[in-house]
Amino acid sequence: MQELYKELGICEEVYKLSKDVLDSLELRFKEIDKITEYNQLKVLKAMQENKVSEACLYSSTGYGYNDIGRDTLEKVYASYFHTEDALVRPQIACGTHALAIALSANLRPGDELFSPVGKPYDTLEEVIGIRESKGSLKEFNITYRQAELNEDGSINFDNIKKCINEKTKLATIQRSKGYLTRPTLSVKQIGDIICFIKSIKKDIICMVDNCYGEFVETIEPSDVNADLVVGSLIKNPGGGLAPIGGYIAGRKDLVENCAYRLTTPGLGKEVGATLNVNSLFYQGFFMAPSVVNAALKGAIFAANIYEKLGFSVFPDSKEERHDIIQAVTLNSKEAVIAFCKGIQAAAPIDSFVSPEPWAMPGYDSDVIMAAGAFVSGSSIELSADGPIKPPYNVYFQGGLTVNHAIFGIIKSVQSLYDENLVKIS
Repeated sequence: MQELYKELGICEEVYKLSKDVLDSLELRFKEIDKITEYNQLKVLKAMQENKVSEACLYSSTGYGYNDIGRDTLEKVYASYFHTEDALVRPQIACGTHALAIALSANLRPGDELFSPVGKPYDTLEEVIGIRESKGSLKEFNITYRQAELNEDGSINFDNIKKCINEKTKLATIQRSKGYLTRPTLSVKQIGDIICFIKSIKKDIICMVDNCYGEFVETIEPSDVNADLVVGSLIKNPGGGLAPIGGYIAGRKDLVENCAYRLTTPGLGKEVGATLNVNSLFYQGFFMAPSVVNAALKGAIFAANIYEKLGFSVFPDSKEERHDIIQAVTLNSKEAVIAFCKGIQAAAPIDSFVSPEPWAMPGYDSDVIMAAGAFVSGSSIELSADGPIKPPYNVYFQGGLTVNHAIFGIIKSVQSLYDENLVKIS
């Protein structure tokens, strides 16, 4: 085994360090396996009770009228998330698009959008109008307010109470940390926030950006009274097989609004061809608990090995996990680039390519991204990215198999070691 790792560019020092860290994680990995078993049965139950048949795997073209596979899949998602309805479509281009649909569908001029968890993810800033952009909510006279977090990243309930007013229509709660180092929210914490908001103004719509969080716990935000949960199919729920798409699950009237926004008033969910993706959507959703299991183990391994090397990691090596993202503070531009080059070199696709920072649309600084993926941009596959600005955090996620997720992190350590950016004692 060590000889094969050597052929793949891993030196003896890095190999031994990795093996020691992995040996220490056996019990932690068994805990993840229990959650996976539970969620796999939940997915199976949702598929069986909605009578998924071979006919559901076929797809439609043109208008997409009477697409039994599409319509049944949306029932499967609604069953899994315990919601009244769901919209699951290849026409949703990405997670940011799904969020923008949900916001623009359920907000009207004069309403106010509210974030109780501080600044949202960078790509949502232009949707809201925090950064000027054509077609933003701000252009339609939809205002925005956010409650700042406490210094330690915890929720400031006093700030939330101060922000809610007669105009507050929808609260958007981002589960994952984005390009921040605040703690990822647990489903229980999300439930506490929702309960507090609705105790102040009960008709506020509570929407959760669920990206990177699906299948990590045994419950989802919709189980703690979220009105809408939103995510991307090229993250957790697509299981690495979905080539595109997003989902919105929740209250029937709100999902219906989203369908009218996605297509057109009067047509809504009735149209939207699936173009040969139904089988991938179903199989990806079925595989998703196991794929998330692999990604979680890779993230935990990353936290442990980088903490052992002296870096700050978020969450730390012992914390309970609520998403698949692992942040590492590398303290320099050179280290972020070396980390991403290591991840890229571990990929099955484009392993020979060297990633470089660039001015990626939707971000306020240069960003570097490493992803040699079967599906372009799929962050449930082995990937890493980060903005090139202090404190030089890199964000690692994904891995369709446990072994590949772990090898990616080993390769990232090797890359830093080769550049004399880390010492192994």
